[in-house]
Amino acid sequence: MQFEHSTQLRDAYPDLVAGVVQVSGITATADVAGRTAGYVAEARRRLAGGAESGFPEIQAWRRAYAAMGLRPTKYRCAAEALLRRLRLDGDLPRVHPLVDLCNAVSAAHAIPVAVLDLDRVDGDLVVRPAHGDEVYLSFAGDTEHPDPGEVTFTDSAGRAHARRWTNRQSGWSAVRAGTSSVLIVAEALHAGAEPAVTRLVASLVTELTDGWSVPTAAAVLTAAAPRFRTPTTGGDSGQAVSPGTRWR
Repeated sequence: MQFEHSTQLRDAYPDLVAGVVQVSGITATADVAGRTAGYVAEARRRLAGGAESGFPEIQAWRRAYAAMGLRPTKYRCAAEALLRRLRLDGDLPRVHPLVDLCNAVSAAHAIPVAVLDLDRVDGDLVVRPAHGDEVYLSFAGDTEHPDPGEVTFTDSAGRAHARRWTNRQSGWSAVRAGTSSVLIVAEALHAGAEPAVTRLVASLVTELTDGWSVPTAAAVLTAAAPRFRTPTTGGDSGQAVSPGTRWR
């Protein structure tokens, strides 16, 4: 399976940097409370200095949403929504150990992180403007179609795995109790995005290796290196990495 952002999208957002982590062997029984605590504490520390709307990472996404014709205070990127919930409610939701970990990491870095069940993704996955005929399943079970031009994660079967780019994931590929193989995608647009995403991915690799004792494949994608292919027996185009290493 190959993951990439379309040329059209990268041309429109040349500063886009994405971190990708693929892992198999995930279970819903891991205890991540101790692992998430430090990331949540870091998010709270940043929020103590001012609301999330002032963070440079969030401001970059707000500018992108405005450029797409979306009102940024109505359609927030996932990281802003998490930080806002943390600021207003005092904590993050509990969903699944892996999702809880990724939400905490996302809040600490103020960078949107999506987690997709790879068994629910058909073929390759491309982040691109929608044609309008893609099929999106909401968490409530409703079927929707992204607006033409709306950025979405689209697989080879024409299924949309997100609405409004980093605003809302699909219920179809959401992590559930039986999920084993996942693709984690972090995306950033702000100045300094590449080192920030590299740190975020390194953190995820460490937590996944320590928390689930499973191997990972990961990469940081830029305009110069825009694609990631999940490992296969006999060779791979992604890179298995050790915690703390920098790779591309």
